[in-house]
Amino acid sequence: MDFNGKTAWITGASSGIGAALVRDLGSRGAHVILSGRDEARLAKVAADCGESLILPFDVRDEDALADATAKAIAWKGGVDLAVANAGISQRSRALKTDMQVYRDIIDIDLTSQIAFSQSLIGHMAERGSGALAFISSIAGKVGVPMRTAYCAVKFGLAGYGDALRGELSQSGVGVHMIYPGSVATNVSRNALTADGSKRGVSDKVIDEGIPASDAAKTMLDGIAKGEREIIVAEGMELQMGEARRTPEALFDQVAGMVAAGYMERMEEGA
Repeated sequence: MDFNGKTAWITGASSGIGAALVRDLGSRGAHVILSGRDEARLAKVAADCGESLILPFDVRDEDALADATAKAIAWKGGVDLAVANAGISQRSRALKTDMQVYRDIIDIDLTSQIAFSQSLIGHMAERGSGALAFISSIAGKVGVPMRTAYCAVKFGLAGYGDALRGELSQSGVGVHMIYPGSVATNVSRNALTADGSKRGVSDKVIDEGIPASDAAKTMLDGIAKGEREIIVAEGMELQMGEARRTPEALFDQVAGMVAAGYMERMEEGA
């Protein structure tokens, strides 16, 4: 995908990876749609890129999502790239974590990201073009202590994205799963603790992680090349991600099943 002149919609765009993606896309000539809960922070990010549209809403509000989707599609006549980036992390032992923390993280990081995708796949499939990108994590490849809820949703998002890619493989719509390691953002500072409160402090490995601008460039370069699985990590995290990388031949096998009529036979009960 050449991003110049294309319309890209990023959720979680007010900071971190989302804001870096917005700025990089703007520098590549894209028309960028920014979504998040804080309109003022979104406006500050939008000021750093070219032509943009701010659509603030809470990703858990499906009525607001429907309204935002209609506006996003109408703005330039379609959405070419949608990046499901909104989310929240966790730092707490499973033995001590309230069940409500699991429910909240699943709602924000998984259910809402699926809803975002579902709001656009019909539009993209009808046009026969477009791309969906999902920000998972190395914690969506390898179970990491103190992140049981976070790992669960990131593994789940990867499962949804991989299955969706197969279903859309004959439609002209691409699906990209992105697995960042430690990126220098506020992710650990904003993470939920055992009782659902914000942690308020960062991790050394996050503070010394990949700059968000560098991570965004790697992600977008991968999308532009059509890479189905994009690992953005260094050191041990990169080794973990590569050890669990899905073979390209497996992606091709699933796409081949769809091309051979697998879904039609399933619908017919064959």
